[in-house]
Amino acid sequence: MTDDTYTPPKVWKWDAESGGAFSKINRPIAGPTHEKELPVGKHPFQLYSLATPNGVKATIMFEELLEKGVKEAEYDAWPIRITEGEQFGSGFVKANPNSKIPAMMDHNHEPAVRVFESGAIVLYLAEKFGEFLPADIVARTETLNWLFWQMGSAPFLGGGFGHFYAYAPEKYEYPINRYTMEVKRQLDVLDRQLADNRYVAGDEYTIADIAIWPWYGALVKNKVYDAAEFLEAHTYRNVVRWADEIGKRPAVKRGLMVNRTWGDESRQLHERHDASDFELRTQDKLESSGDK
Repeated sequence: MTDDTYTPPKVWKWDAESGGAFSKINRPIAGPTHEKELPVGKHPFQLYSLATPNGVKATIMFEELLEKGVKEAEYDAWPIRITEGEQFGSGFVKANPNSKIPAMMDHNHEPAVRVFESGAIVLYLAEKFGEFLPADIVARTETLNWLFWQMGSAPFLGGGFGHFYAYAPEKYEYPINRYTMEVKRQLDVLDRQLADNRYVAGDEYTIADIAIWPWYGALVKNKVYDAAEFLEAHTYRNVVRWADEIGKRPAVKRGLMVNRTWGDESRQLHERHDASDFELRTQDKLESSGDK
């Protein structure tokens, strides 16, 4: 540790941005900053998201349902550019008062049902269509155990380890060590579970895998934070095996593309309104045709 310590005041005041990557998305108050209604496409399901680990849970879930032939799961997906503050528009705040992606509106109902928090979205869709969530009470409970494990654990990975290791404007030993220890413990929990199970909750691919893979699969495959070597991710062999298997699923590959606005343009599908968009409207094709 350095001698550069911080003594908290008796009453905290917000007088500056926190610094570092994504600093502009954080503020100590809720509610909208501007008026902007959300677009609505042709399908009953409207998703407002971005291809972050939380965002791709929802798009993978939709694509997995469509892969199974559930035609009623067709959806429109609209990008919410969080670094530009679009999550603070009045329409998005109505869909999610917490101003975090993803958020979904189900227009099969009148009035439309809002669903926010990624775990709630995958659970809502699983229950609505009877897929990726076992009917048997024991298997269902085990699946939900791991779904909620992910929802409780990932903030330590993202907001804790990811922030201090990759995004904070300054590196400090204490928080990096603190969250590294916790993330390695979580990886060990997952590795031990996967030693005896093909998928997280057993032999069946479920919403537990759909929720956990975008965070922990990406971590061990060095897709987030560039930290695989630092964490010795290769030593969690069961997690790596599982991550590789799920990463090969066609629906997962498609889900990763939806609402992606960075990286390889052939893998970016800013908006998704039809299955043909994956072939016709990736960003490289729009750029070459002049249709942006």
